[in-house]
Amino acid sequence: MLRACAGPPFERSLDAETFSLEIPMTAATIAPTRLRLGLAALAVAAFTAFGTPAEARGPEGIADVAEKVIDAVVNISTSQTVEAKGGGSNSMPQLPPGSPFEEFFDDFFKNRRGPGGGSKGGDGGAPKKTNSLGSGFIIDTSGIVVTNNHVIADADEIHVILNDGTKIKADLVGVDKKTDLAVLKIKPPKPLVAVKFGDSDKLRLGDWVVAIGNPFSLGGTVTAGIVSAKNRDISSGPYDSYIQTDASINRGNSGGPLFNLDGDVIGVNTLIISPSGGSIGIGFAVPSKTVAGVVDQLRQFGELRRGWLGVRIQSVTDEIAESLNIKPARGALVAGVDDKGPAKPAGIEPGDVVVKFDGKDVKDPKDLSRVVADTAVGKEVDVVVIRKGQEETKKVTLGRLQDPDKVQAAAKTDEPAPEKPVTQKALGLDLAALNKDLRTRYKIKDSVKGVVVTSVDANSDAAEKRLSAGDVIVEVAQEAVSSGADIQKRVDQLKKDGKKSVLLLVSNADGELRFVALSVQ
Repeated sequence: MLRACAGPPFERSLDAETFSLEIPMTAATIAPTRLRLGLAALAVAAFTAFGTPAEARGPEGIADVAEKVIDAVVNISTSQTVEAKGGGSNSMPQLPPGSPFEEFFDDFFKNRRGPGGGSKGGDGGAPKKTNSLGSGFIIDTSGIVVTNNHVIADADEIHVILNDGTKIKADLVGVDKKTDLAVLKIKPPKPLVAVKFGDSDKLRLGDWVVAIGNPFSLGGTVTAGIVSAKNRDISSGPYDSYIQTDASINRGNSGGPLFNLDGDVIGVNTLIISPSGGSIGIGFAVPSKTVAGVVDQLRQFGELRRGWLGVRIQSVTDEIAESLNIKPARGALVAGVDDKGPAKPAGIEPGDVVVKFDGKDVKDPKDLSRVVADTAVGKEVDVVVIRKGQEETKKVTLGRLQDPDKVQAAAKTDEPAPEKPVTQKALGLDLAALNKDLRTRYKIKDSVKGVVVTSVDANSDAAEKRLSAGDVIVEVAQEAVSSGADIQKRVDQLKKDGKKSVLLLVSNADGELRFVALSVQ
């Protein structure tokens, strides 16, 4: 809950000129008093020695950077027509999503409206115009502006406001939702100042950075801090690789630039972590290496054309690595191969672990997703995989990633429940051979082959790994199975061989595959 201040900050702090403390000077108090005064003097000396140099507050070059680039940073104003939730003069003012004032005003206006939130004598819920503000920056004097997609998403009108207050209508060139970036075009009435992209790969932890933007609609505001982390994955999208900074970034800074001390853009401020909506020193910027590539494609094509390998991948856990004889655990495990994708004719198979792509090391699935997406469509690349403990190199000509909207509707059936199938227990699972009745019960596609799971012991490792009834075990230790007996036989053999876990290839009802390692101890 946001609480308003009753007066200036620190209004209750003691004034050194008006507050005094008289201490009787006795033999018992003189020595302790001298000690306290000595410690106080030492503290003041320490503050003077360590608190005043410019290095303690940041490099002097920050002012030079701000002066150099401030005119290239713009405010982004958008308007949108929305259905009003309540009418009349008591309606809650429209605020940018996530504003720290939302909760305060929501409670305030609800109390005024009374139960139900309705207003007396309202306008009957007529559509209303809402406005929001964000940030952006000019990268080309012809009028090309970069910002975040979420700043301009669903807007009816977009305006760019220059540092001198000039307001110009903007046209949308293109957006990329996966990286939350957008490119705008304006017709400048006068010469513009533009900034260029720097190399975000050269950033080091602790490097000073400068953020400029429009926090809380206050206009061009400069804040500074350091690079706290690189390649940060916060699971907000498929290509997460954020720069983390402690430079103050607040609501309204979205879309604004993050500069190095050369005045080059090394990131686009996009996200903050905050329980209150304000900065707590954890902000995230899309690195310039990513931004530059996205912007180039949006300017050229109006859309993104990303590379596509045609595989489904997952992490290589320690258990999976042990099952596949991979040391140390690394790479991206191929769980499935698209029949129409580029990987299929290249000979990549489920169970392969991709450890290098086009000369770049692949440490985890995110690495592979990013490097594939950044590779040109149609390029032939070398893909190094580990198969049964041995490295193999496959040549793949990349396709283009499509974003089809997949709508799946499960067909309902009124058929009577079939008789309980014959099952066998193994690995904490009840297993049964696939038949027509089981396919109908669990809506399993005809193309899926293997042994169906009919029940999972809640206390088993299988339950912990989220196996559930309706899953189909396709392979055990990279060998196909068709019955519960096949699975039990493979498990018994692995125990004799001293293996601690067994690797299962598991399919869901739609045929999507994943690998699961279960303990056999």
